[in-house]
Amino acid sequence: MTIYLPIAELSVNIFIILGMGAAVGFLSGMFGVGGGFLITPLLIFYNIPPVVAVATGANQVVASSVSGAITHFRRGTLDMKLGTVLLVGGLAGASLGVVIFSWLRRLGQLDLIISLLYVVFLGTIGALMLMESLRAMRRAAKNQPVNLKRPGQHNWVHRLPFKMRFKKSRIYLSVLPIIGLGFGIGMLTSIMGVGGGFIMVPAMIYLLRIPTNVVVGTSLFQIIFTTAYTTVVQAATNYSVDIVLAFLLMIAGVIGAQYGVRVGQKLRGEQLRALLGLLVLAVGLRLAIELVMTPDDPFSIVLAGSGR
Repeated sequence: MTIYLPIAELSVNIFIILGMGAAVGFLSGMFGVGGGFLITPLLIFYNIPPVVAVATGANQVVASSVSGAITHFRRGTLDMKLGTVLLVGGLAGASLGVVIFSWLRRLGQLDLIISLLYVVFLGTIGALMLMESLRAMRRAAKNQPVNLKRPGQHNWVHRLPFKMRFKKSRIYLSVLPIIGLGFGIGMLTSIMGVGGGFIMVPAMIYLLRIPTNVVVGTSLFQIIFTTAYTTVVQAATNYSVDIVLAFLLMIAGVIGAQYGVRVGQKLRGEQLRALLGLLVLAVGLRLAIELVMTPDDPFSIVLAGSGR
């Protein structure tokens, strides 16, 4: 059964799209990530134009992050003040990212840049996650204690000016690195169609030394508004958000996430990180292979002009 995507301008198998959404939703619920860094490459693999895959992927992240943020707000594990500062940087970064996105699209280099960014980010982050999780599993097997720096310990970030007190997180920190982190994530959201949680959460914990109990909820808060803003701006500027595709992905993703949460609760943290690391590496490797492989149709001809 096929369905026509008006913005992507092609017909797709509706069951494959629903399967993608359900699979990414399952993995999102299982690993606690937005899923944007997975759905965008999958859509590209299925020949959805990258410009549509990025914008629609950002839309998918909004849907998968709202329920998580609401849950953290009810539990009191969402720092609204910290999230707002992150959001200021995120909106600025997203605005610049849309400008860069449009510029690369006009140059005809958008597809290449998106693929290269995914290969670099997914390869690096997947490798780091896999190594860290394997070390944790070895320590657990030997009953060795985990020696981690605790949130609250100071580093160079804590010596920067323009400090602000965040009572919910119990930290006194400069707003400069917080705005900078939000700015960088906002740019990635616009250019790559990702929520950026897989980068933001480790940065907040290990670089800014923010307590872990408020990190996830605060990250989701910023991601919701940044990705929603990106979706609206992309739709208005580049006309690249396919509502039909986004609707199908969101329906399947919500259903898949419910089952993913149940499975994820049965696995240990280091096992989940190892599986996610392998998954991220596999997607990055698949994109890297596509970059170096000779395409089936190496040339395309476009005839311009009336009747020619």
